[in-house]
Amino acid sequence: MKVEFKNTTCIVTREKGDPKFYGIVNGSGESKLLHHVKLKLLEQGHKVIKKRMHKDGHMVDDMQQYIRTEKNYRPSFHIWNHLWYIRGAEVDYNNYSQVVLFMETDIWNEELIKVNKTRRDKLPLLVGTLTDQDALRRLEQRLIDGK
Repeated sequence: MKVEFKNTTCIVTREKGDPKFYGIVNGSGESKLLHHVKLKLLEQGHKVIKKRMHKDGHMVDDMQQYIRTEKNYRPSFHIWNHLWYIRGAEVDYNNYSQVVLFMETDIWNEELIKVNKTRRDKLPLLVGTLTDQDALRRLEQRLIDGK
């Protein structure tokens, strides 16, 4: 398994001999994939944990998981599957040998935390879903290319 960062994405590539991950109940397929990504990041020297997002106060489904750096560790980031409600990350990993995960950096910066909290309190909640697979692929490619 190859894990690399590019702009605001984490690209996970399945190499020959790497296992595929399966399981729908409680997001177990994605959980297994994220566990292996976490192990790879630990090998690379990052201090990361895998955790259910809602336990950190994020307003998401209680099954959604992510990988984040330990508190106050620099450089800080968290990685998650932006298509959680549409499909598990393991689907692209198994079918296309690659999955693109979203990444946000500098997550322990106190100034950014204050600014984001202020913005969140002032903005209306926007809810929407993308179902067009081609549009999702184009969006992922734009993120990879940094456009």
